[in-house]
Amino acid sequence: MNVGLMSLGDQVTDPVTGTRQTAAERHRAIVEAAAVADEVGFSGVYVGEHHGLEYTTSAPPVVLAAIGERTRRLTLSTAVTLAANLDPVRVAEDYATVDALSGGRCEIVVGRGNFFVSTYDLFGRDIEDSHELFGENVELLVQLCSGKSVTWPGSEFRAPIVDFTVQPPPVGPMPIWIGGGASPSSLELAARLGLDLMLPSAFGNPAQFGPIVEQYRERYASYGHSRTPRIGACWHVNVAETSQAARTRWEPRYRAYFELMKEIIPRVNPDPPPFIRKPFNFELLTTKGPALVGSPAEVTERLAVSAAMLSADTNLLYLDMGGQPAAEFLEMVELIGEQVLPCLP
Repeated sequence: MNVGLMSLGDQVTDPVTGTRQTAAERHRAIVEAAAVADEVGFSGVYVGEHHGLEYTTSAPPVVLAAIGERTRRLTLSTAVTLAANLDPVRVAEDYATVDALSGGRCEIVVGRGNFFVSTYDLFGRDIEDSHELFGENVELLVQLCSGKSVTWPGSEFRAPIVDFTVQPPPVGPMPIWIGGGASPSSLELAARLGLDLMLPSAFGNPAQFGPIVEQYRERYASYGHSRTPRIGACWHVNVAETSQAARTRWEPRYRAYFELMKEIIPRVNPDPPPFIRKPFNFELLTTKGPALVGSPAEVTERLAVSAAMLSADTNLLYLDMGGQPAAEFLEMVELIGEQVLPCLP
């Protein structure tokens, strides 16, 4: 099992201490945690991209480049890159640069980003075009990230490309994941292009993604790809030496993050998901939801069982949510490296 460190860069006042990290402090904490993750055996680091929201990481390739200079083994990736909003040539150039600087360690997880409708407005895009934009941009991005010369006929969304090669070229064809699980068109796109599937970081019962994984695998096989696809999943995690310590310190922070979602999503999405209307239920989320909390032994067992449920070979751990102090963030990374990773299958 590959275990990655994920951060979406949420900026929340810590309900335990009353302090709020600055955007600069949040960025620094992510870089420092990734450096420790590299030392203790994590397989990768995955940085989210948001714009104009209470998430401060808007430029993942810049953050990943900084992490790349502090690490030697970590895969450097995203959670996710907003492929429907950004120009694929610019995306390919940015991440190819990270790949070149890091010696071929970069991957890209792309998402449609339709959950945050306001981002489409910000970039001058129409949410009604999101499926077509995403499909077209991902197809072009796959070609650009191959390192080969690309000629593209153009469309209503962008000009043609003639005999263009990304500079700097990636060390090798950069792996690309599709991040999603709710849209049939995204699953079909991933299957047709032979791309891996990263399930979303979402509240609710992860078992809901089981049928989606099976559907994706069936469609992937139908296209005759020779490579076995990878499945990724995201988990909300807090670990301490004892179960009670982890649960006591995390409950108010996990609640704060949940409340942030309930505030942000209706503001940027006129059709918010059902979980927004439900009250925060810590017990439910930490037993049947995406939250893995407790001692190292408890987190190890929950992670192994949860990953097996979705046949996920790549699992991303979101540790620094809800105002978690940077020092505790680092402690958890070290504890997972020492007592969780060695015990996983």
